[in-house]
Amino acid sequence: MENKDMIESTETKEVVSRNFIEQEIDKDLAEGVYNTVHTRFPPEPNGYLHIGHAKSILLNYGLAQQYGGKFNMRFDDTNPTKEKIEFVESIKADIQWLGADWEDRLFFASNYFDEMYEGAVKLIKKGKAYVSDLSAEQIREYRGTLKEPGKKDPYSDRSVEENLELFENMKNGMYEDGSKVLRAKIDMTSPNINMRDPILYRVAHMTHHNTGDKWCIYPMYDFAHPIEDAIEGITHSICTLEFEDHRPLYDWVVRELEYPNPPRQIEFAKMYLTNVVTGKRYIKKLVEDKIVDGWDDPRLVSIAALRRRGFTPESIKLFVELCGVSKANSSAEYAMLEYCVREDLKLKKSRMMAVLDPIKLVIDNYPEGQTEMLDAANNMENPELGSHQVPFERELYIEREDFMEEPPKKYFRLFPGNEVRLMHAYFVKCTGFEKDENGNVTVVHCTYDPATKAGSGFSERKVKGTIHWVPVSQAVKATVRLYENLIDEEKGVYNEDGSLNLNPNSLQVLENCYIEPAIQGAKAFDSFQFVRNGFFAVDYKDSKEDALVFNRIVSLKSSFKLPK
Repeated sequence: MENKDMIESTETKEVVSRNFIEQEIDKDLAEGVYNTVHTRFPPEPNGYLHIGHAKSILLNYGLAQQYGGKFNMRFDDTNPTKEKIEFVESIKADIQWLGADWEDRLFFASNYFDEMYEGAVKLIKKGKAYVSDLSAEQIREYRGTLKEPGKKDPYSDRSVEENLELFENMKNGMYEDGSKVLRAKIDMTSPNINMRDPILYRVAHMTHHNTGDKWCIYPMYDFAHPIEDAIEGITHSICTLEFEDHRPLYDWVVRELEYPNPPRQIEFAKMYLTNVVTGKRYIKKLVEDKIVDGWDDPRLVSIAALRRRGFTPESIKLFVELCGVSKANSSAEYAMLEYCVREDLKLKKSRMMAVLDPIKLVIDNYPEGQTEMLDAANNMENPELGSHQVPFERELYIEREDFMEEPPKKYFRLFPGNEVRLMHAYFVKCTGFEKDENGNVTVVHCTYDPATKAGSGFSERKVKGTIHWVPVSQAVKATVRLYENLIDEEKGVYNEDGSLNLNPNSLQVLENCYIEPAIQGAKAFDSFQFVRNGFFAVDYKDSKEDALVFNRIVSLKSSFKLPK
């Protein structure tokens, strides 16, 4: 899974595993290439971050922490056509939530536009850049293919003086969008298409979210990014594999602009999840078509959506660690992400009784009007979380599936004549039931045995079934949302025409759920284990103090197992 070798720690003499990026950094430090480690996370603010970005965030931040270095947060905002302040704020919130602390090092690529412009002028003066009048279509045609070399741009022999004048005119707004570009003068016959006189600047009369209307030319990413890294003193520019073929251009830019101690680019494989939607274009359409409730809809895997659903930073970190760092692209199952959050929550969260599909249970021989308080452990696996009190009374709600009039074999819950344990309470035996005019069971009747109170040491007889319940008069009514994959997993993510295979049952909303009264006071993002139903979190958008809304984070069990 990871490209690792084993090295011995000089301090602890313990054998530890190092991924290939750590090996490269160790080598750079040992050889004196750098005397520190300085990393960054540089998203473009053109959408919300997703689970794949979490790997890059945690990797870059983790390396800085591991080596006692620094971590920068920088927005690569060089394309004003797609960027919004909304995305800037959401990305900052995501990174803070994940625990990556940029301290006072929050930067914008647009803050360096003056230096980038001066860098372009320097390249022109060195004869390394020129202004071209070719259209975008002609540039593609002249570039050639993987099998055929490119053709010389007819404008590449313009003089330095002419190029300087034309580039300044571009900056001063004298040309229409698309009419002129600044290209690097490298090698149109290079086997690497990225080195065939790549575009450095284009004309774009657009208002920028940070610089307003100051500029009508904007640098291309491949030109801007290495300059940003160099200005900030980044030592190791950690990026994903699709930039591997761009690395010669990255190195060319910092070399030709003569930056001292130039940064080094290292690529790693992206983290893919099976059967999920991460493409911004697709999510944007889902949002616009109101198929999902915004970029943070809990069925998505944007970081904001995972946070809203109830995932924890610790669960995301565990997932990233299990996926590892490698040079080979691979995919992980969504079930593995669920495993991680389940592992994180199981010892942390209080257990509550919640009835999602209620039917009334009446204990006929329990005194009317009486309420007794029963002790309930907050977490059976973690006694340190203590306990709370649950009121018990004559009328309770139980799950509809916990009663059957004519049960199949090995059904150990309530049916006429059968006895079960009410969790934290007593044994009850079903004595009858009531139906409405449509033949649906509305009330189940039973009797209880006072001698069987939980904790009393009663052992005269055993029952095979235990069911949960909530008191009718004090239960808290709530709305519960159950989620399935947004994608129809049997059909895969995409149809032949490129559209999404959506699961029509991805969201089930249960309006009349009842939870034990201890849930009162729950706030946005608070999460709990609901007995037998899974882990649930209070929805921050739609929940109110007097009308709680819960999102199911994950069920209690899964078929997923970690590979040995």
